[in-house]
Amino acid sequence: MSTTNELKPLLKRLKLGAMLNTLPERLALARRDDLDYAAFLQIILADEVTRRDHRNLEDRLQRAGFEEVCRLEDFDWTAGTTLDRRLIDLVFSMDFLTRHEHVLFVGPVGVGKSFLAQALGYAAARTGHSVRLTRADAYFRTLAQARVDHTFEKAFRSFLVPDLLILDDFGLQRLSAQQSTDLYELIIARHRKSSFAMTSNRAIEEWLGLFEDAVLGNSALDRLANASYQIVIEGTSYRERLSPHRRKEVLDAVT
Repeated sequence: MSTTNELKPLLKRLKLGAMLNTLPERLALARRDDLDYAAFLQIILADEVTRRDHRNLEDRLQRAGFEEVCRLEDFDWTAGTTLDRRLIDLVFSMDFLTRHEHVLFVGPVGVGKSFLAQALGYAAARTGHSVRLTRADAYFRTLAQARVDHTFEKAFRSFLVPDLLILDDFGLQRLSAQQSTDLYELIIARHRKSSFAMTSNRAIEEWLGLFEDAVLGNSALDRLANASYQIVIEGTSYRERLSPHRRKEVLDAVT
């Protein structure tokens, strides 16, 4: 029986079965370079750490619920949008997560708010943080359905768990009394414990008017705004620039 076959049940029992995929190559490397036992052990353990890190990242990205893979390096800085690049670099350092601060992306439709919010979430997941993305209206629908199903506490707690909760498209409509309460409770429960990233077409000064109860709104927004980086984006539609129709117009103009 070969050494690999003898190792197979032991590695599987230790939940290290994935090592078998690269073990023959690593054994060949050890023989070729005449590695000592410690050097060989370091190599195969490093392989396992890399595999686990990659698997954990894939799990975090899947749980995050991203609509697409968005990365900061893919953002079109040459397009006609204006925003504070230094502030972007600051939040993408991820220090805001350790301080339980928030990032608010504000600007008109299509300027890349959701892209940057998801890119921030992707970067957070890559650095080992748990992330969840949801549209603001989906958050309210989830809690409304949970009340009907008598699973409200479980559903609400699920929004408290992530290190970074991304609420996309906040403020499309005025909030009902129940929605005002649900948002207030979420902000209060996560305040100084974890972070938000929020996108909105409305200026932050308009958010208070969205609440049914101004007292709840003031209390929630005071906590949110005073612990947040506010990134205002101005310019033409990012989606329009990426559309196949717009790309055809550009190609026609060039040719």
